[in-house]
Amino acid sequence: MTYPITDRTTATRLRERMSYDRDLAHAILDEAWHCTLSFVVDGEPRALPTLFVRIGETVYVHGSTGSRPLLAARDGLRVCFTVTHIDGLVLARSQFHHSANYRSLVAHGVATPVEDEQEKHRILGALVEKIGPGRSEHTRPPNAKELAQTTVLALPLTEVSVKARTHGVIDDEEDLDLPYWAGVVPLTVTRGMPINAPGVTADLPPYLSRTPWHEPVTLRGKHVVLEPLALSHVDGLFTALGGDEDVWRYLNLPRADTREQMELVVSKALEWQAAGLRVPFAQLDAQTGEVLGTTSYFPEPALECVEIGATYLARKAWRTAINTEAKLLLMERAFEVLGAVRVSWQTDLRNERSQRAIERLGAVREGVLRANRRRGDGTPRDSVLYSMVAAEWPNARSALLAKLDRD
Repeated sequence: MTYPITDRTTATRLRERMSYDRDLAHAILDEAWHCTLSFVVDGEPRALPTLFVRIGETVYVHGSTGSRPLLAARDGLRVCFTVTHIDGLVLARSQFHHSANYRSLVAHGVATPVEDEQEKHRILGALVEKIGPGRSEHTRPPNAKELAQTTVLALPLTEVSVKARTHGVIDDEEDLDLPYWAGVVPLTVTRGMPINAPGVTADLPPYLSRTPWHEPVTLRGKHVVLEPLALSHVDGLFTALGGDEDVWRYLNLPRADTREQMELVVSKALEWQAAGLRVPFAQLDAQTGEVLGTTSYFPEPALECVEIGATYLARKAWRTAINTEAKLLLMERAFEVLGAVRVSWQTDLRNERSQRAIERLGAVREGVLRANRRRGDGTPRDSVLYSMVAAEWPNARSALLAKLDRD
């Protein structure tokens, strides 16, 4: 049966609450990805961090049939199931009153294995659907062998307590005048941008996209293909760009003279992508599939703006239809798909070749940003800022298409 637990005196003082609140309990469970399942086997305590899903008033815990502790669950296993979200760090003037804002759930009961195969399929499908509605339809269900290797334990939500702290700092009155900062530092768990596994050609499912501005799509033209950057492009990029001083001279990363250094360049781009700061593309020759370079969007969807930058291109592709069409595809998507009001570029003040290339796109020079970036050697860089606004795009597009026809 469900039961409430009364607050302790100290819990009341800290504005913590402990009870069974069905709606809050469901919210805690549905927001969480993992749990800890604790139990005793052969007189020894065990704790198993694992994935789970809630369906109605039951939680289903995922495990392996090869797990010795879970073998003990065949006839039912007394367990303690816990989930915790840390929502903020509470910094008081005194060390003693530092705390955390959190939501936690503890459930006790007897977990039993799900034996019916159709029921296991349904539960495992629900576990995948937790990632995003429709995910189960975009994946292969487990076959008979995989199903046999998987344990699903069912735990009814009958003995449950929910505890939460959602308030600010509580300092002793005599400490309120101390000259120390106090307050709450919020903590959140956010999804980064998905990174394609090697060989993936399927489009990113809508339930995994933050916004279209961050979506790693493939753009195809007659001369060039821009596809989401991945570690599988490292070898091709190193062949095209590695150690070429002319390519790296004005860029903001040290020259990649080894494959390992090129992998670091790609990994850094993917880290920025995961943080939602960048959408990197590999540039490929549409006829041969040869990797020729990389370029990126730096989107600002709130402002409906995007910067095109971090462009590393093999010398043999400079001033070719490949380079021209790559910029055309990027601007077409920015203005016509994303609805951007502005596209911008920055380049080193010393890099006259890059400035001429940007100007040939129809961009307008706005000015110089002094010491706003670092060069690959760590010294400050003055950057020339260019932009194109939506009203200028139709004429620029016509000019670029005409240039491609001539090329």
